[in-house]
Amino acid sequence: MQYRIYQSMERKSLKSVNFEKRNGIIPVVVQDLKTREVLMLAYVNQEALKKTNTTGNAWFWSTSKGKLWMKGEESGNIQPVKEIRMDCDLDAALYIVESDRPACHTGQRSCFHHMLTD
Repeated sequence: MQYRIYQSMERKSLKSVNFEKRNGIIPVVVQDLKTREVLMLAYVNQEALKKTNTTGNAWFWSTSKGKLWMKGEESGNIQPVKEIRMDCDLDAALYIVESDRPACHTGQRSCFHHMLTD
């Protein structure tokens, strides 16, 4: 399967991200570079997005614990971020990662391993 590569991708700065819309956080989808599988959905604040951009590792904001966390800091399942993309409104992010490690805290490759049937 071939994937479309966007040649006209605009570059945006961290300052242009709209964190105000959702009270300081935005959703971020994590996707595998090779397979394009969606691995997880989380949230970032400005600091987490900046740390991801500077370190190359996936950082998030825990909405339940109210703190920053790096993916893999406890499990060892670090998600190296190869690219950060923003949506058209600059209020949602996409981390494209290169990792063969589980993304889900359950040990599954993807957090999306339940099929809703009814």
